[in-house]
Amino acid sequence: MNTEIFGMVFMYMAVVALAIPLGRYIGRIFNYENTWLDKVFNPLDKLFFKLSGIDPTREMNWKQHLGALLTINGLWFVLCMLVLMNMAWLPLNPDQNPSMSWHLAFNTSVSFVTNTNLQHYSGETGLSYLGQLVLMLWQFVSAGIGIAICGVVFNAMKERTTDKLGNFYSYFVRSCTRILLPLAFVGAIVLLLNGAPMTFEGKGTVTTMEGHQQQISRGPVAAFVAIKQLGTNGGGFYGANSANPLENPNYLTNMLETIYIMLIPMALIFALGYVLKRKKLALVIFGVMTIGFLSLLLPTVYSEMNGSSALQHTGILQNMGSMEGKEVRFGSGASAYWAISTTCTSNGSVNAMHDSLTPLSGMFALLGMMANCFFGGVGVGFINFYVFIILAVFIGGLMVGRTPEFLGKKIEAKEMKIAMMVALLHPFLILVGTALSSYLYANNPHAYAAWLNNPGYHGFSEMLYEFTSSSANNGSGFEGLGDNTPFWNLATGIVMLLARYIPIVGPVAIAGILANKKYIPEGNGTLKTDTTTFGLLLMAVIVIVAALSFFPALTLGPIAEYFSM
Repeated sequence: MNTEIFGMVFMYMAVVALAIPLGRYIGRIFNYENTWLDKVFNPLDKLFFKLSGIDPTREMNWKQHLGALLTINGLWFVLCMLVLMNMAWLPLNPDQNPSMSWHLAFNTSVSFVTNTNLQHYSGETGLSYLGQLVLMLWQFVSAGIGIAICGVVFNAMKERTTDKLGNFYSYFVRSCTRILLPLAFVGAIVLLLNGAPMTFEGKGTVTTMEGHQQQISRGPVAAFVAIKQLGTNGGGFYGANSANPLENPNYLTNMLETIYIMLIPMALIFALGYVLKRKKLALVIFGVMTIGFLSLLLPTVYSEMNGSSALQHTGILQNMGSMEGKEVRFGSGASAYWAISTTCTSNGSVNAMHDSLTPLSGMFALLGMMANCFFGGVGVGFINFYVFIILAVFIGGLMVGRTPEFLGKKIEAKEMKIAMMVALLHPFLILVGTALSSYLYANNPHAYAAWLNNPGYHGFSEMLYEFTSSSANNGSGFEGLGDNTPFWNLATGIVMLLARYIPIVGPVAIAGILANKKYIPEGNGTLKTDTTTFGLLLMAVIVIVAALSFFPALTLGPIAEYFSM
């Protein structure tokens, strides 16, 4: 047990130690300061812009940034649909895997383009290598989109009045070449050296210890897994994701992949302090996110390492903790750490089956996605948090009788309306989707019997988790759910679309509108946002607006399951 705890403490300390210098490096990229990688990638950037005809020096306002983002994402979606629906006859298909149905291709295309990576298929049997490579490309570019649009928001938050917020394509290319590509390359090398496959050959035939012949799926796994973790994508090459030993061979790779989950989301907070020259504000945000993360992590680790209370009452010992659905090479502690890391961010990868988590652990995993702002995804994690900052500043201003101001800009009715719409969209999508699926199942359980392997409280939790994961751009699942059906593919696909782009459009609009307002220097009456008091107010707003919205649903699912045991 002490070894497991030491491993978890080391992983957290390592990600913080790496995120601080990485954040400064990302800040230099956003500020267009010289970095040691410029000599390597400047020629590549120039070639890309020359071939595409894009002028990276042309300044854009916030509307033009969003127009570019939505246009390029639309083109990627169409291309992905074409590939996935025609894999059977396209090249790089040595295992002769079939093409996808239109509704599964729709769900998968939306999922990977939006950085959600919800998977209603098993990669080793449901995709050709060409399909895997296309999805791996989206794992790069969707993460690059998130970092780029975060850079736009950082630019808008600077202390001046302007409607020119840089060039979206320039932010995007620099994010991919100078941040994602080098780090993913390092991760892929480590995975490759530890046994993860990296080949275009088909299935390999091996002889098992029992003397039987067995075929093992292979492919360009190491490169795929590195960017899946780094870009908070989470889509696995195999159906079992990082519980599969070919994606995650040993405890060393498990530590690397766990660190990669939170590395860039955490680094972007420190990048904010560097870009705005407001380190205290960055520390307040980091503190709130850390408290939220640890408040979910600690009880989950305790619950999983102590095992099931139902089994304890029968006298069955669980010396290794609750090991159902977990890999022995990782243990219950590291699996619990991964579960909260992947749900507090929008990563969604798994190294254990979340459907087997104890009821309260499942609830804490759900809460990480329901809050959707404790580090979150690359770029969009801070953008979600930005909405809560605006709400907290407005409420704080009303409490002290001052005009709400943030970084020298007045927050007025228009910004508040947008912020509230974005904040309420998340619970709306989750609760409406769960209510609809529950209604269909309850009124015709025979027709929808294939949906749930676990009816009752846990079955409700499976449906709640699916919509929560989709709305949080997470992608993990309670895999007792039979989700590859037209209803689940279309319903979650629509949720993923709305939950990805509206929470980007809203905060970027708020930041752009505020940037265009007159800058007012801070005075004695200004509400300070870089203090512990504001941090506590911010945490209270997150708990009230986000977490409590879901309490009735959690009562019907994991809480009811816990008390029924």
